[in-house]
Amino acid sequence: MAEVIVIAGKGGTGKTTFAALLIRWLAEHQKAGVLAIDADPNSTLGDALGIKGVVSVSDVIEQVAQKPDSVPVSMGKDAYISYQVHQGIAESDGFDLLVMGRPEGPGCYCYANNVLRRIMGEMTADYAFTVVDNEAGLEHFSRKTTRACQKLFVVSDETVVGLKSARRMFELVEALGIPVEERYLVVNRLEKDLSEGAMKEEFGVRRVFGIPKDDALLEAARQGKSVSVLGPASVARTAVEKMGEALWPTG
Repeated sequence: MAEVIVIAGKGGTGKTTFAALLIRWLAEHQKAGVLAIDADPNSTLGDALGIKGVVSVSDVIEQVAQKPDSVPVSMGKDAYISYQVHQGIAESDGFDLLVMGRPEGPGCYCYANNVLRRIMGEMTADYAFTVVDNEAGLEHFSRKTTRACQKLFVVSDETVVGLKSARRMFELVEALGIPVEERYLVVNRLEKDLSEGAMKEEFGVRRVFGIPKDDALLEAARQGKSVSVLGPASVARTAVEKMGEALWPTG
């Protein structure tokens, strides 16, 4: 069965890096099709995965807006945009990448969200896993761009502000009635032991995962390198691998 995995979190908590590490692990160890979706207008997931120059949903919409005559009469605008977006998906080793991009204004943003939601509905059945890296904050939830998913990971750090934001995200998902089968809290850049039992109860999640602070990851980020450069000595990579084995055992 196709599994939709949504990753959310406050800005600056390492949400996209976690998404990239998880996507890499799924692609390497599950031996099944993985669709990575960058639904954050900042569009940094491709960089974290080591993929450049991806045509985004917003690029396609803007192109059609500037050259409406390019749309074949027999297709219609929506069908043509969907076709062009499908053509622009970046293919990599074990996963494909679809990027939303940054629309030019509120109306465009709403339309781009609707296009992305429709395309997600069309494509998720073709992949064993779809991993959605949401934009930072609560906007995708409040606009209900994020819909039903099998697993929701909310990423935080150890700060009071980060954990408060994570709690609000779980509360909003509950208030909006968004169907989520399993909820997880990921506490990133840990510098102390994690009290998983107490935090599970506090946040109402199935599990709490900790990712230690990783100097190798920080150095890769400083140099603008992707997570693919991280070796076995990376404690962040190791933590995500252990999490992956716990949730999707490979035997």
